[in-house]
Amino acid sequence: MGRMSITNTPETATVDDAEEIGRMLASAFDDDPMMRWFFPEDSSREEGMARYFSTIFARQYVRHGVCERTGAAAAFWVSPEGQEKAVPDAETVQELEDILGDRASLFREAVEGAAEHGPKEPHWYLAVVGADPAARGQGHGAALLRSGLAKADAAGLPVYLESSKPDNLPFYEHFGFTVLGEAQLPGGGPVLWAMRRAPRTPDGV
Repeated sequence: MGRMSITNTPETATVDDAEEIGRMLASAFDDDPMMRWFFPEDSSREEGMARYFSTIFARQYVRHGVCERTGAAAAFWVSPEGQEKAVPDAETVQELEDILGDRASLFREAVEGAAEHGPKEPHWYLAVVGADPAARGQGHGAALLRSGLAKADAAGLPVYLESSKPDNLPFYEHFGFTVLGEAQLPGGGPVLWAMRRAPRTPDGV
């Protein structure tokens, strides 16, 4: 596919896309406060994040979630049916800890803290959505959001997400999300905002 014809039409991602999706999301999250906290070294951040995203995609989300991509973006969703299975197994945890190095304990604490405060009602969860900065403004992230939200709406269920980038909150609010609260990650980490979007009926209510 040529650089001039990058489509923003969502399609199902497959495990064969893992490496490319890892690179796309590493670019997308380069300025994300949480990812910069987990990967503080400028020299190794891009490689580390690419390995991180390709690993969680290939080992968790493509197996138990709903993963879609465009030519320059990707999104990982988890429906209620997949949430018990989408947690990383021991082998995946070890692989992630190898990637994170001395930041692994902070990552583990953050994951455990988020799990404790997770919603109790049945819901869809937006784990990751990101677009390569080179394609920002071309509707890639918005197209993936609309696609996943339509699936949640069809099931009559709310959607939850967390964001550590305050600049992204208005973007999510545009799609109907509201901030439920905020929490600081343990160990002096950045603030994480929890957001929820109520289900909408076909007439937009």
